[in-house]
Amino acid sequence: MSGSSSNQYSSFLKLCCETRNQTQVKKLHCQILKTLSNPEPFLSNNLINAYGNLRNPLYARNVFDKMAQPNPFSWNTLLSAYSKSGDLSTMQDIFNLMPSRDGVSWNSLISGYAVHGSVTEVVGTYSMMLRDGSVNLNRITFSTLLMLSSSKGQVNLGRAIHGHIQKFGFKACVFVGSSLVDMYSKIGSVHEAVKAFNEIPQRNVVMYNTLITGLLRHGVVEDAKCLFHNMKERDSISWTTMITGFVQNGLDRDALNLFQEMRLAGMIIDQYTFGSVLTACGGLKLLEEGKQVHAFIIRKDYKDNVFVGSALLDMYCKCRNVQYAEAVFRRMRHRNVVSWTAMLVGYGQNGFSEEAIKIFSDMQKNGIEPDDFTLGSVISSCANLASLEEGAQFHAQALMSGLISFITVSNALITLYGKCGSVEYCNQLFDQMVFRDEVSWTALISGYAQFGNADKTITLFEKMLAQGLRPDSVTFIGVLSACSRAGLVERGYRYFESMSRDHGILPIHDHYTCMIDLLSRAGRIKEAQDFIHKMPFPPDAVGWATLLSSCRVHSNLEVGKWAAESLLDLEPTNPAGYILLSSIYAAKGKWNTVAQLRRGMREKGLRKDPGCSWIKFKNKLYIFSADDFSSPYYDQIYAELEKLNEKMIQMGYVPDASSVLHDVEELEKIKMLGHHSERLAIAFGLIFIPRHCPIRIVKNLRVCRDCHNATKYISKITQREILVRDAVRFHLFKDGACSCGDFW
Repeated sequence: MSGSSSNQYSSFLKLCCETRNQTQVKKLHCQILKTLSNPEPFLSNNLINAYGNLRNPLYARNVFDKMAQPNPFSWNTLLSAYSKSGDLSTMQDIFNLMPSRDGVSWNSLISGYAVHGSVTEVVGTYSMMLRDGSVNLNRITFSTLLMLSSSKGQVNLGRAIHGHIQKFGFKACVFVGSSLVDMYSKIGSVHEAVKAFNEIPQRNVVMYNTLITGLLRHGVVEDAKCLFHNMKERDSISWTTMITGFVQNGLDRDALNLFQEMRLAGMIIDQYTFGSVLTACGGLKLLEEGKQVHAFIIRKDYKDNVFVGSALLDMYCKCRNVQYAEAVFRRMRHRNVVSWTAMLVGYGQNGFSEEAIKIFSDMQKNGIEPDDFTLGSVISSCANLASLEEGAQFHAQALMSGLISFITVSNALITLYGKCGSVEYCNQLFDQMVFRDEVSWTALISGYAQFGNADKTITLFEKMLAQGLRPDSVTFIGVLSACSRAGLVERGYRYFESMSRDHGILPIHDHYTCMIDLLSRAGRIKEAQDFIHKMPFPPDAVGWATLLSSCRVHSNLEVGKWAAESLLDLEPTNPAGYILLSSIYAAKGKWNTVAQLRRGMREKGLRKDPGCSWIKFKNKLYIFSADDFSSPYYDQIYAELEKLNEKMIQMGYVPDASSVLHDVEELEKIKMLGHHSERLAIAFGLIFIPRHCPIRIVKNLRVCRDCHNATKYISKITQREILVRDAVRFHLFKDGACSCGDFW
């Protein structure tokens, strides 16, 4: 009867361990004490094992101490309990007290030290084990040592263990062979991993999968494909490993094709397969294929899997279908930090920065603590909105939570302050960073570049190169744009040519646009035209608009017409071509041609995006358009502008009506200039923003020449710092000067 009870209790204990139910184990323990006066060693050992698996070594020790005659299995089980718990000191004491030791004892001791990364103790214990006799060595010993070698990057230790594997006759063991291949793969020695694989006469599917994983991790795709196709039998892990490897190596189309083959082969598809396939769909922006995979997920009943749900969110966001992503997110029964972050990042990537900030708040209300990636992402959304107030709050949260130490958070903060015009904070954060990567340098370089501070931008860039860091394409956009705004044509040319020659970076549209801007902004319109003719591909819409804008400034009608026609051929529904060409004709007084162009716009249903400016006050956004009377404070705003205008004229301000593209009297043009959206926003800021705070304005279009000049006068009259971020750059006005310079 006692033996039967022991078996039943042991079965229950095993079940409790599988469900991680420690409370139930304690209840069973009480029941055992009530019903069995002298539990069998077999049952006591199972109790010790249960408490050990549930990381409760004190209760395990209590059971052990009450045993009349603990056997070797009892000692090993107790040793294992302390090994798993991390109480390495007590583990060593128990090992020292053991009346006899076998391979299990030694392996438990080695494993305890290995799990906690104690390389010195592991090597010392292994040496003692060898002195005690090689009879105790087994496959677990070598597998543990190899895993430690790879996790700690101990190349020499791994190779030494490889030598011992051969010396003690374990080289034919498949289990050890898989660990050996995995170790060499993880430390980057792919050649040695292949050699170890080939030396093992009997190979199973696990070993194949291990080597394929290693090859794909290091980009040896063709060898991995050959190995996969030569396998006599493949399991689901083999297929998923290949699909995941294709995605990691940028071969999204190959991943989708292999997924189709996997389905036809009738293999079991798990959450990891779905995750990789959805990543491939997102990478290729294949919305319809992604929907099909989604339907398959529902049929396979994985719709409630949080891992798959997060991958679905990411796929829909990358396919720019935020509505579907929101639907998936709402229906998820379980959400973790990954799923919340996927939705937050998706909003940010698709231009819904305000929604990203809101969902971050909702995430915290739901008790989900952000990680460094989540916090970095929401700070990036603040940067996109140029929302310094909210960004500063997240900066404080990063400091309080300790996440400021993560480079992703620090880099996002540098970008935030750069986009908000606070380059002094950028510098301060940059200097405080213990470790800086290429993104850190690029964020700081871009911050200065946006102000047209070419000297500082170039100095930082040269320092970055001197430290052996590799600039990327974004770094060069910052450097080239700074050169453009400062009129450093020759230097900009040198940097552009060095991209592919010295750094292996193939220029993209953005870099060519910077070069077009560099030449045309400096008035070298013909050179810009010749540069375009030599480009490997035609400019994009931004490139043509950049040239056209400079043609307007420099009154080059011939090249302007060519740029406008090219822009309209590329994007017939883009009104920029009509508007910029109209401005060239208007500047020359050709109002009939201007009227024809505007009539053409109306016939095609095109209209100019209305200019607007916005300012934040007490966490509320106030938006203004030209001649706007919708604000409840419009009487105060216009009165403020009238006072400012009188003082500006007294100081020598002369309105520049060349920006007004209407055939009206000069006085009417001057009146229109005085009510531009940025001036209304500035007046609002002067009335409501405290004097010690800078006035921060964001505008959706470029600040006109007259408003730029007028704001300098306003900053001097009011002794206020005014920062205007427009569609092109920052304008920081202080003491009647502008830090971005006046190069137009």
